[in-house]
Amino acid sequence: MNVLLVNGSPHEKGCTYTALSEVAQTLNEEGIGTEIFWIGTKPLAGCISCKTCAKIGRCAFPDRVNEFLDIAKDADGFVFGSPVHYGSAGGAVTSFMDRVFYTDRCSGRQSFYLKPAAGVISARRAGTTATFDQLNKYFTLSEMPVISSRYWNMVHGATPEDVEKDLEGLQTMRILARNMAWFLKCKEAGIKAGVPFPAREETIYTNFIRE
Repeated sequence: MNVLLVNGSPHEKGCTYTALSEVAQTLNEEGIGTEIFWIGTKPLAGCISCKTCAKIGRCAFPDRVNEFLDIAKDADGFVFGSPVHYGSAGGAVTSFMDRVFYTDRCSGRQSFYLKPAAGVISARRAGTTATFDQLNKYFTLSEMPVISSRYWNMVHGATPEDVEKDLEGLQTMRILARNMAWFLKCKEAGIKAGVPFPAREETIYTNFIRE
């Protein structure tokens, strides 16, 4: 089994990476493979709702989004990490996740269906819970079981060295990893035992305007 961890920070080896590394190390100790995917520093455009992805199965913009989607289908679980910028998730990771999840849905890839997910947040001081809520919305919209820890999944610090001193935050990362490992093993056992996936229904779309 393999968990794909996304570093949504512009800093490849910064605070967000430090938190994700704690998760990855604990997952490895539980026998789960890991890979950290950095979104990089090149500009990532937001989704323009062109619907090209529904026609060609890929995002119209040739960048890290498509590179990620090409490997996401083989992952068993996901952890998305984001720094806090102005009280919410960073702009680059927001654009990245908007396009990743929209492309996956419109193209019919189903890379995320019933795969466990978690958000990990890094901040110097505040904005963590708002960012945590923001990331979780992607998961619940995609029918992904959300894995919890003993506290909200956040670390604090202005530098990686600060984060390493946040002992409670790092413990939260380890507990999150063990909970995800347990869920993945239970899911695998359920599949081997013949437990079927939930019955699917055709999607119903409505809006709030009535004639």
